[in-house]
Amino acid sequence: MAAKRAGYSKNAEQTGEKLLCRKEIADEIEHLARQREKSLANMASVGYQRLAFGNISDAVSLLYMENPSRADLSTMDLFLVSEIKRPKDGSMEIKFFDRLKALEKLESKSDEEIGVKSLFEAIDESAKAVGSVNNGD
Repeated sequence: MAAKRAGYSKNAEQTGEKLLCRKEIADEIEHLARQREKSLANMASVGYQRLAFGNISDAVSLLYMENPSRADLSTMDLFLVSEIKRPKDGSMEIKFFDRLKALEKLESKSDEEIGVKSLFEAIDESAKAVGSVNNGD
């Protein structure tokens, strides 16, 4: 179907399969998948930063509101809230995400990046050493 829309009219299904088997197309698909993975990892990191360092003032304000309107709620930043309960007695309970766990996730991500960087540096130094031996330095 997509191949037909792209202008391939003759046996479109086979044409699509052949296109997907071309190296430059497969490489581009792989590149886009890696970019998406990096983008998702960056979004997760930003989310953990918000959880670790975010402001809870809107959630505290919500505790003191008797009947908040949708308009009130839509302007509040409740990203840090994991759960809101209103028991039968009319009170309100608000649970927050764990800041320490968010910090641990950020730290582990940082450690992974340092580990990967160290690995690449070690490979680079090794390649330089091999190159200098081969060049007679």
